[in-house]
Amino acid sequence: MVASPERLAAEVGLEMLRRGGNAVDAAVATGFALAVTYPRAGNLGGGGFMLIHLAKEQRQVFIDYREMAPAAATRDMFLDANGEVDKQREYFSLQAAGVPGTVAGMLHALDKYGSLDRAEVLAPAIRLAQQGFPVSFALAHEIGQRADMLGRDPAARAVFFHPDGNPYGMGETWRQPDLAWTLQQIARDGRDGFYRGPVAQRFAAAMRAGDGIMTTQDLANYRVAERAPVRGTFHGFEVVSAPPPSSGGVHIIEMLNLLEGYDLQALGHNSAAYIHLLAEAMKRAYADRSEYLGDPDFVAVPVAQLTDKAYAAHLRKGIDPDKATPADTIGPGLPVPPEGSDTTQFTVADAAGNVVSNTYTLNFSFGNHKMVPGTGVLLNNEMADFAADPGSANAFGLIQGERNRIEGRKRPLSSMSPTLVLRDGKPWLATGSPGGSQIITTVLQVLLNTMVFDMNPATAAASPRVHHQWWPDTLLLERGISADTVELLRQRGQPVQPTRRTLGRTQTIMLEDGWLLGATDPRRPGGAVAAY
Repeated sequence: MVASPERLAAEVGLEMLRRGGNAVDAAVATGFALAVTYPRAGNLGGGGFMLIHLAKEQRQVFIDYREMAPAAATRDMFLDANGEVDKQREYFSLQAAGVPGTVAGMLHALDKYGSLDRAEVLAPAIRLAQQGFPVSFALAHEIGQRADMLGRDPAARAVFFHPDGNPYGMGETWRQPDLAWTLQQIARDGRDGFYRGPVAQRFAAAMRAGDGIMTTQDLANYRVAERAPVRGTFHGFEVVSAPPPSSGGVHIIEMLNLLEGYDLQALGHNSAAYIHLLAEAMKRAYADRSEYLGDPDFVAVPVAQLTDKAYAAHLRKGIDPDKATPADTIGPGLPVPPEGSDTTQFTVADAAGNVVSNTYTLNFSFGNHKMVPGTGVLLNNEMADFAADPGSANAFGLIQGERNRIEGRKRPLSSMSPTLVLRDGKPWLATGSPGGSQIITTVLQVLLNTMVFDMNPATAAASPRVHHQWWPDTLLLERGISADTVELLRQRGQPVQPTRRTLGRTQTIMLEDGWLLGATDPRRPGGAVAAY
């Protein structure tokens, strides 16, 4: 089974399973196909995280293929003459692009844990790019939303627009010959087909022609890291999630630990009392995120302390069940001295019990809206996930500290949270979400919906969600939260803000009683679950 934000890519993953491939083969094929069919976030020019459950060995593997800062990156590179952050340069220049990790990460997973040949796994993506496919309603809408920005870059304009200047519309056949060429280099030469040779040279040429700092050496030096997942327990379930440089797993477990001290089921799903406790837990976790998280290859991250149930008990003492704690009275809470929007998720499970939860991204929808000429590859703007000015907010409003300052070859802090839940030692749920700063709280609520309220994955995904990230001091509420509940939250002092925007977009598979139950989040069009 494959749960994906786009139908054709889900079917590509299913094709690998039908051929006898395992969940990793299907995940890698899906990931490369999404680079063709889901350009807003599927990518070759970005990076992400893959969490794998290996059924035969009964263990989990976490693959970190997050982007890395070019070697020439410096702490103050996005500050102007007045010491202010130049947002245009941070978000939309060539300097905004980190060294991409997707190709290296996918190939690492395939080589080490897959079973099919690389050429076979990449063939469907190459076919989709060469022969084209009909533009869906969702894709036409996504291109239309970003048409102005995409149209400013000559290479992107040549791919997403007709010669007459109109973007590709629904039902039209969209072909990407340059991207097919890049995928062919990878299929033939593996990692070197992207990080060395003609593709790398085209990346470097684009950087030299503009204001970029990425070099062929940066590409050749990119490395994948395997890390120990973060682990926690919640009412008998074991939760396995993303470690730093993701902040997701640490703070999901921190919030679960904190909430484990309450009878959530008795409070009722999405009642005012329940949402109040969620908001209070979220504030404290995001305050900790602002201070303690960063790339573990550069800074010490106190994972054990943050995920300790005793620490959660300490935080719980500061929560009033009837009154909101103002954000400006909450700070990073460890009782020890500090130690020296757009993304995509897909989830795969195979008949042998192997499971993959993968989240990867370009950061913004369509990244920095620039394409490397002759490659069909959109560039990420992940350098914006560093603290350009430590202590100030990033594009998602998150306050970030010194541990996430810009340094060459460092990985920026992320919220991506591919997560597995084990019951009796076996995979029970796999999920994840896009959504920038809202990823962590989205995954948290899907876990609570299933573990506490016994929802199936479809109901767990569709239920209204809430979000608080400490700062700004605002509790976002999706549509579907009752007016009475909103008023009761206001009476508790919660700074509620109903929003028409959606929070996250999960892709979830539940493994229960020999059945696979898959659900694609209905919040955005175009998702699919493919199974046989």
